[in-house]
Amino acid sequence: MEMKLSNCLPSQKWCGGGAPFVRQVNVRFYPLPSQRLLPLPASGKMRHRNFSLQNKRQQTKKTNIERPTNVDLQSSDAVDSNTKNMSKQNLSSSKQEISIKENVDTLAEAESSEEISYLSVDSNEEEQPSSVHLQDLIGMIRNAEKNIHLLNEARIRALEDLQKILGEKEDLHGEISILEMKLAETDARLRVAAQEKIHVELLEDQLEKLKNELSSSRSREENVLQVNNSVPLSDNDSINSLSEELDSLRKENILLKQDLQALKSELTNVKETDERILMLEKERSVLESSLSELGSKLAASQEDVSELSALKYECKNLYEKVEHLQTLLAKATKQADQAISVLQQNQELREKVDRLEESLEEASIYKLSSEKLQQYNELMQQKMKLLDERLQRSDEEIQSYVQLYQDSVTEFQDTLDNLKEETKNKALDEPVNDMPWEFWSQLLLMIDGWSMEKKITKDDAKLLRELVWKKDGRICDAYMSCKEKNEWEIIVTFLKFTSSSTRPGLHIIHIAAEMAPVAKVGGLGDVVTGLGKALQKKGHLVEIVLPKYDCMQYESIKDMKALDVVVESYFDGRLYKNKIWTGTVEGLPVYFIEPQHPGKFFGRGQLYGEHDDFKRFSFFSRVALELLLHAEKKPDIIHCHDWQTAFVAPLYWDLYVPKGLDSARICFTCHNFEYQGTAPASELTSCGLDAYHLNRPDRMQDNSANDRINSVKGAIVFSNIVTTVSPTYAQEVRTAQGGKGLHATINSHSKKFVGILNGIDTDAWNPASDNFLKVQYSASDIEGKLENKEALRRLLGLSSSEIRRPLVGCITRLVPQKGVHLIRHAIYRTLELGGQFVLLGSSPVPHIQREFEDIRNHFQNHEHARLVLKYDEALSHLIYAASDMLIIPSIFEPCGLTQMIAMRYGSIPIARKTGGLNDSVFDVDDDTIPDQFRNGFTFVTADEQGFNNALERAFNYYMNNAETWKELVQKDMNIDFSWDSSASQYEELYDKAVLRARTASRS
Repeated sequence: MEMKLSNCLPSQKWCGGGAPFVRQVNVRFYPLPSQRLLPLPASGKMRHRNFSLQNKRQQTKKTNIERPTNVDLQSSDAVDSNTKNMSKQNLSSSKQEISIKENVDTLAEAESSEEISYLSVDSNEEEQPSSVHLQDLIGMIRNAEKNIHLLNEARIRALEDLQKILGEKEDLHGEISILEMKLAETDARLRVAAQEKIHVELLEDQLEKLKNELSSSRSREENVLQVNNSVPLSDNDSINSLSEELDSLRKENILLKQDLQALKSELTNVKETDERILMLEKERSVLESSLSELGSKLAASQEDVSELSALKYECKNLYEKVEHLQTLLAKATKQADQAISVLQQNQELREKVDRLEESLEEASIYKLSSEKLQQYNELMQQKMKLLDERLQRSDEEIQSYVQLYQDSVTEFQDTLDNLKEETKNKALDEPVNDMPWEFWSQLLLMIDGWSMEKKITKDDAKLLRELVWKKDGRICDAYMSCKEKNEWEIIVTFLKFTSSSTRPGLHIIHIAAEMAPVAKVGGLGDVVTGLGKALQKKGHLVEIVLPKYDCMQYESIKDMKALDVVVESYFDGRLYKNKIWTGTVEGLPVYFIEPQHPGKFFGRGQLYGEHDDFKRFSFFSRVALELLLHAEKKPDIIHCHDWQTAFVAPLYWDLYVPKGLDSARICFTCHNFEYQGTAPASELTSCGLDAYHLNRPDRMQDNSANDRINSVKGAIVFSNIVTTVSPTYAQEVRTAQGGKGLHATINSHSKKFVGILNGIDTDAWNPASDNFLKVQYSASDIEGKLENKEALRRLLGLSSSEIRRPLVGCITRLVPQKGVHLIRHAIYRTLELGGQFVLLGSSPVPHIQREFEDIRNHFQNHEHARLVLKYDEALSHLIYAASDMLIIPSIFEPCGLTQMIAMRYGSIPIARKTGGLNDSVFDVDDDTIPDQFRNGFTFVTADEQGFNNALERAFNYYMNNAETWKELVQKDMNIDFSWDSSASQYEELYDKAVLRARTASRS
């Protein structure tokens, strides 16, 4: 069957005589709204140049695409040639862009020192450019670089879109060819069906004739029967022949009926074929419209290709201007170098010496001995002489000894600051004599008034009066700073002096389901131990209450013993006994609760994942409070963590405050809002809580189901302080997506909700003292990191042939939250880039575990990849130390400790910007971040393209900038991720809550 091509492509116009059609194809690319070309300054002014594509549009180039008249449609050679040309242009522009970046780096160095340059060079020199002119030139080049970068990005997107359109067009051509083949087959079937229909009609005519003949034969047969007796015996042969002919006609009749039925069924099939043909015609029309639309897109794209060519010509002019400016830049650079050397040798050192002399004179005010000052002065002079000598040798020695000199100055300044601070403290302790007696008398009367009005206790009033009698400068400053505030704020400020005078610290009790290293699944265990130790160092009494699991690491517990006491607690309508154990973990006192319940709640061989987890941990939460009541403890803060101990908050206020356990404020920390501890409301009654009372929208009722309660929501409602583990995550959970249904509850309690970034235990995670490592090392000496890398390679059987081959590590739980699809992709992409990959982790999700087991088996004998699918504490330390980079591609990450530990060990993080990762990892190429905070490589979108960009930049940085990479490693190792800062924030929250409680109780 022949079919004209115009039937398939209605938008194509044919010339006379069956000549092939010619169609114009134009390509248009639309830049993103955020990509705006930057203005370039010139001639000392900021003159804006309009780089709009509409104002610079040139005449659209046309490409003729010849199509053959047969069904096979080919992609255009002209478009392919355009694609190749654009690729060449892209490569050329990339090379030019690199050249410009090198020139701009030179300009940046010149700019940083141009002001110094002109101090040492004759100002009357005519050829010397002004400072303003240089700045304008530098700005012009920088903006030109950014414009070129934007144009290259647009060109790349144009190529990608063009390739995509061509691919789609080829697919459509293939589909059209298939449809045409199907149409040809259908036409053939129709012709066969028509022939069979004619045949059937002939058969029907023959059948009709046979019926007539049969009827006539039957009449003849009857006649024969009638005259049978009269027929002589000689005629029997003719009768028999007629009977045989009649039988044959009957058989033929049956066969014809069967053939007729078969033909009818074939006719039915023909009708169905006609319906399918109609459907195929409709699909063909849809495909033709799609092809037409793609043609229009291709035409629009071609227009933008021509416009890009015009922009390239304009960029070429910019390159020529840049080359013209290089002569001036060379001179400016030379002058800057001269100025730097002169100022480093003379001006800077002399100015610092002058400052030192002034500091020495100032130090004499604080009664330092002249002998000590002289020693410092002589020491400074000796170091200055050493610096002068080595400045003359080489520029490198200049830099190193200038740094040494600055360190010495810093040391001296620190000493001086300490002396000033001591003097200031002494001055605070000394009476303030410049305030009139009326001021102090007014303070005394105010304090006495608070005491008589029962706003403060007599003991607090006595301590405050003593401070006033001594004319203590601290209370004077405190009053002056808050005298404009209301009375209660002044009282709270003054009571801070009494609290610091009457008690050494707060009594804090953590009730949790995990504690590292004895019972750890995730970051929760690290937080409980790290925060507890940091608060303990600050002088607070910290205690931990933990379930006694049968699968704990008992070797990490010191002096563990069972107390000769039994604590009973209510559950499921009766009292159950509980055995109490004590011991110390990492120097912290810990109480372990062992329930004597027939369900063996904590004897299951694992911490979580049981069908009755809700019952297990609601039971534990009540026993923990029962223990505090039984021991007659009076804590200031009860800190509970995650849904497993979220029951503590409502239990405390509803059941234990009436029993006398009423001294504490409740702090609740949710480490991950993904897990909220929901259950049918009836299950809440097991631990003694009133489900009818609490199953309300403003209390514990789950926001998505009226018949279920939510333990995390209950903790948010009933706690005095609610925290999560990073500032960014605290903002993310206020949204519907991040809050997992609790965003409305969090927003309604926002005044007590705050995000505090977790820290790490710098004693446990310290490469200088880590016994799990082959070689210990530090930021000042990182050579041991390479030896640990070789040790890991030998341990896992990886190739050690190339020392500089980058090693990428990944230590994580393999769950969807951690971005398992990107981890899987990272394995292959790392190998493609020429690196090695090591994964340590396992998955509680069966299909994910099986998937990574298959990958592990695939790379079992590979020399550059290894997967260890288990938990191994010792191996994790070695991977941190051995890795050059460590990936954390989380979909969401409340805080994350992996990136902090990695940087502590000099492994550069490659992380997605989410949650705590966004608060701790800052991209080295992000100009909006101060240089001292840039410590890794980040990406935003959780897809392969975003991850590839960060990974490839890290590889390029590692391979091409060895010295800079070393500096980055040392900088990351020196970052303070300890718990000290975070613990101070918790301490402040605790103090405020306790002071509010004390103030409220006094009133």
